[in-house]
Amino acid sequence: MVTVAMAPSRLTRISSDISLPLLFAVLQEGAIVAYRAPSRQPSRKAGHMQTASRTPEHKKAALTTARILLEIKAVNFRPEEPYTLTSGWASPVYVDCRKVISFPRARQKICELASNAILREVGYESFDAVAGGETAGIPYAAWISDRLMVPMLYVRKKPKGFGRNAQIEGEFANGARVVLVEDLASDGASKVNFCNALREAGAEVSHAFVVFFYGVFPGALKALNETGVELSYLCNWWDVLEVAEQDGLFDRKTLEAVRSFLHDPVQWSKLHGGRAE
Repeated sequence: MVTVAMAPSRLTRISSDISLPLLFAVLQEGAIVAYRAPSRQPSRKAGHMQTASRTPEHKKAALTTARILLEIKAVNFRPEEPYTLTSGWASPVYVDCRKVISFPRARQKICELASNAILREVGYESFDAVAGGETAGIPYAAWISDRLMVPMLYVRKKPKGFGRNAQIEGEFANGARVVLVEDLASDGASKVNFCNALREAGAEVSHAFVVFFYGVFPGALKALNETGVELSYLCNWWDVLEVAEQDGLFDRKTLEAVRSFLHDPVQWSKLHGGRAE
């Protein structure tokens, strides 16, 4: 889905098969185009699943975010000694978005891009609060809520004590529309727990936002889609690889290993001792 905003007060939704001449004409008129991850399910070889239908604006924000993450060394390429992600996949790449907290200018820019994306993709007056997931999502929720001038909440991984709000910290009205904010997502499954906790406490949750989305694993959006939550993000591994190649940040052998993983992450994971399906 491509969303075109001709003015803050008027949003027009256009299908993703919009003709290029029409899209360019809209862009020339100064419209704002926002991207949301498609809900359709990818094929088993999911290496390109989140690279299609990206708008120029989203692509620019993605490359800026990727360049920042590379500059602060939040990105790690380690094909010879793969990482095992919490989801069980073996991966030659790992990103630590938590490092952003120590770089004020980097976090300011990333939160600016994130806030703009949320306003475009969720709406200016379509949410009442943002909630960070324990623990890495908490600082992002704090920074973004401050920029957007909305209340901040945070969600625990497990309840503390008893009662309706045992898993939630912060004040919100029953029926409040909450956007879940996290640092990253590999397959989206861990976000379901946070969304369900917010709903059980009386909030309405239909959107989640992450700074970084792996965007390569099969069925990556399935868990969230099944709970009625749409995921938006700033950048993925294809963006990081593009910047790394442009800037010559890693040797060719390393980049080729990463590219092999991105083209067929399931097979790569299986061959390196990780999850196989």
